Amino acid sequence: MKHYAIFSIFCLSGFLFSCNKAAGEGGNSSISGKIYMIDKNTAGDTVSEYYAMDQDVYIIYGDGNKTYNDKFSTSLDGSYKFQFLTPGKYTIFAYSKCDTCLGGQEAITKTVEITGKKQDLSVEDLIIFE
Repeated sequence: MKHYAIFSIFCLSGFLFSCNKAAGEGGNSSISGKIYMIDKNTAGDTVSEYYAMDQDVYIIYGDGNKTYNDKFSTSLDGSYKFQFLTPGKYTIFAYSKCDTCLGGQEAITKTVEITGKKQDLSVEDLIIFE
């Protein structure tokens, strides 16, 4: 009977520790990129273009989630980096001015997937308008 109890504990611990984690924190991968701003005047002409510092960028862990899980303010060069992520799907987004959208803003998104451990993904620039 003693061997049965030890075997049961061994099997249960194997089951618990073999489960895959959902997308989110707790890993050793990262996602990085930059926010590029295009500033237009009222006539629609481009006034300036630059990498946007101190711009909020958000991350959503997994599929089907509509609420952001973390946010980061870009550095001087418009860069951001979300670290310590586990394998899974992620959506990165920032808000952009939109004259035809309700509320005057729209989310500019990029969806990426971390497929392994110690993976550093670089996302192409998120282009937003001011």
